[in-house]
Amino acid sequence: MLQLQTLRDKKDTIITALKKRNIDAAPMVDEVLLLDEKRRSTQTELDNTLAESNKLSKEIGMLYKTGKAQEANVLKEKTSTLKEESKRLGDELSAVAEQLQQLLFQIPNVPHNSVPAGNSEEDNEEVFKEGDIPALTEGALPHWELAKKYDIIDFELGVKIAGAGFPVYKGKGARLQRALISYFLDKNTEAGYTEMQVPHMVNETSGYGTGQLPDKEGQMYHVGADDLYLIPTAEVPVTNIFRDEIVNDQDFPICLTAYTPCFRREAGSYGAHVRGLNRLHQFDKVEIVRVEHPEKSYDALDGMVEHVKTILKELKLPYRILRLCGGDLGFTAALTFDFEVFSTAQDRWLEISSVSNFEAYQANRLKLRYKDENGKSQLAHTLNGSSLALPRVLAGILENYQTAEGIRIPEVLVPYCGFDMIK
Repeated sequence: MLQLQTLRDKKDTIITALKKRNIDAAPMVDEVLLLDEKRRSTQTELDNTLAESNKLSKEIGMLYKTGKAQEANVLKEKTSTLKEESKRLGDELSAVAEQLQQLLFQIPNVPHNSVPAGNSEEDNEEVFKEGDIPALTEGALPHWELAKKYDIIDFELGVKIAGAGFPVYKGKGARLQRALISYFLDKNTEAGYTEMQVPHMVNETSGYGTGQLPDKEGQMYHVGADDLYLIPTAEVPVTNIFRDEIVNDQDFPICLTAYTPCFRREAGSYGAHVRGLNRLHQFDKVEIVRVEHPEKSYDALDGMVEHVKTILKELKLPYRILRLCGGDLGFTAALTFDFEVFSTAQDRWLEISSVSNFEAYQANRLKLRYKDENGKSQLAHTLNGSSLALPRVLAGILENYQTAEGIRIPEVLVPYCGFDMIK
């Protein structure tokens, strides 16, 4: 959520920057500022009314003490009117504040200066590419056919149990999945991230805290009876650990990692590009989250990008990094780098990680602050990244490591799997 003071001070700059997202934010920003002015004037009027009421109450007390009951009773009638007025103003203030808050929730984060203009993923900027694309033998198969051939993932069984988008991993497929989770967590903890185990459901306040609500409400599974949401990413529960907290300046950087299943409705997803593991309703992901001093958050972002690169180098998968354009940038992000692995059998790039800096946008919603050197509370910066999302990494391994004899296991994963080939 953008800060009101920033909107007041830099209105035109913010409106211009948000054009990178292909939106005209001027009407919303103008409405926000009008509501804020109304909120402040109503607050002033309420404060004055309450002050006058308190003043009269003291006078009434003094009049009763000095035996001037008749004069006191006259003032009591006036205080009764003031109490009614203060209640009216309080109700009006609450309504305006709620209206203002809901409108602020609808304004996305301001893109970083380096974010390129663009309308869709076609306009994203490739900033790095590494790894050789393997030359597969004739008759190479996409991962959903490999999964069936080697009996390691059963998509039809998942449909029977839950529905499309809920695969069942079997035998060496399940072991490879578990190996990837352990490997990712080990790499993250070796890099200084503290491992966490967090709830797989969150309340509405947590959803608003990290910006999934109201923006992605239609994509989240909602348990109505309990008013809880299945998490779309570990980012939500992990970052909400710090909601309504004031951290110490010397605590930076705060680095956490967590493995969770993730749940997304993915409404409207269909076609060949969502076959197999390409698009799921339930999938596993290992996440990294950082809480940083504002002056160091972009250095931290660079460090997170380099960390994910080391993992993909060890897996020996061909990958590229994209800087997302304004039209493809997530609602809460100021700058995002997407990692994509090349699926040789599908002849296309598959997104496997997003690494983002939210600057103070999430922190403002979360009321996540720190004390600066002068003892003044300031908003921290938050960042997160996939390290990594498993389905498409697994798809890339199955497709790029397939041979006539079977599917080789990346060398770095063999100690975790206990086998080096799926035959």
